[in-house]
Amino acid sequence: MTFAAILASYLALGAVAGTMAGLFGVGGGIIIVPVLVFAFGLQGISPEITMHLAVGTSLATIVITGASSALGHFRKGSVHRAWFMALLPGLMLGAIAGVFIADNLSGTVLGTLFGVFVLLLATKMVIGLTPKPGTIAPGKVAMSIAGGVVGAISALFGIGGGAMTVPWLSRCGATMTQAVGTSAACGLPIAAVGAVTFIVVGWGNPLLPHWATGFVMWPAFIGIVATSVPFARIGVRLAHVLPAHVLRFCFAALLAVVGVRFILA
Repeated sequence: MTFAAILASYLALGAVAGTMAGLFGVGGGIIIVPVLVFAFGLQGISPEITMHLAVGTSLATIVITGASSALGHFRKGSVHRAWFMALLPGLMLGAIAGVFIADNLSGTVLGTLFGVFVLLLATKMVIGLTPKPGTIAPGKVAMSIAGGVVGAISALFGIGGGAMTVPWLSRCGATMTQAVGTSAACGLPIAAVGAVTFIVVGWGNPLLPHWATGFVMWPAFIGIVATSVPFARIGVRLAHVLPAHVLRFCFAALLAVVGVRFILA
């Protein structure tokens, strides 16, 4: 395939990922990773690195796509700066650890773990579990540990971490607005540190395709960034038209299919 054809396919993938992210109200990573694994497979990229390449590329896109959201929340004052700073060291160290864990896993094992994670998320959506609000925030040590866990899991699977950060902050006493805003801010250091680390650990890998630097595929990065943000707005508009409970179950079913596919692959 020519570079133009490959870029066009990634522009289309970004449009799909953005629309679904806006429609279902989730971070794009949980959608981008499986779509990229499928796309890389069609291009004949070695299955041993498709998961690593998809996760690294997903994190790189989150740096750009998440920046707008984080900046918007920051300007509205919905980022709890003290909690963000308490989480930050753990987020960064955890992201590095998550990448090194992924680097030491085979593509098959990493894909299976991703499938299990997606199934757990689908189950949570079906059951309708919501975080129990708390009133007392934990100390800096507990915050750092929580940041490390969130950073490691997020970098391991190429997501922004909102599915974990929002419930944690809610238990710490944050309002939902603060939890969402602070979670958006937390996604940036996770994505930035994770993406850079994936480039470093993948540097010089003989299985890498053209246009890749370490485990970041640049045509995919460009295409997804270019179209996911504007199409996310379309998804948001659709979400206000379609019934919420139908959306939740449809997305949970989609996640279940994706999860089973990865586990059985």
